[in-house]
Amino acid sequence: VKPPKLTLVYNSYNYYNGYMNQKQKALEILKTLKKLFPESKTILNYATPFELLLAVILSARNTDKKVNEVTTKLFKKYKTIKDYKDASLSELEKDLGSLGLFRQKAKFVKNSATIIIDKHNGQIPKTMQELIELPGVGRKTANIILGNIYKIYEGIAVDTHVTRLARLFGLTSNKTPEKIEQDLMKLLPKSEWFDFTNRMIAYGRQYCPAHCKHADCPLRKYIKK
Repeated sequence: VKPPKLTLVYNSYNYYNGYMNQKQKALEILKTLKKLFPESKTILNYATPFELLLAVILSARNTDKKVNEVTTKLFKKYKTIKDYKDASLSELEKDLGSLGLFRQKAKFVKNSATIIIDKHNGQIPKTMQELIELPGVGRKTANIILGNIYKIYEGIAVDTHVTRLARLFGLTSNKTPEKIEQDLMKLLPKSEWFDFTNRMIAYGRQYCPAHCKHADCPLRKYIKK
């Protein structure tokens, strides 16, 4: 007598949170993100490489919306990198006064402008090591600059949205941006690293903000249970 044929039965919960490994899940999430956001771009406003650098420095501990409000006036007042270098610290503090950590950021902006002019002949550095030597610049900022300005992809920029969503989807169990970046780099093709950040940020803003109940989130089936 032949034994009865066994049929594997599974539901979507088991599939997306058990049988599917992290890499498969990451690639499916990426596929959906690309459908939701065909165009990948930063929300920060800028016209020059230094303006982007400045905007990303200012965005730490501040919303992109608030940064854009401040830089709209700032970029009209200061036209060149030398203008920032020559500006008094007290004047820059006034210009950035509505931002969090404005005194610290005023120092970052002035000192970075000085280093770029004195050490790099007025050109934004194009290596990770040179960028992270600038005041206020970490790997996240450096990745954004390298990708946007030079189309160089050395890593994945990990901000608060990327951190929250990567953990929510079970793509990482780490908490620090550096370790989360390493985890994501192992799961995603290098050609997708740069755009992945912009799409995750857009998804977090539009569909899945902090404290979301996930009732209508397009990626809710990938949430780690």
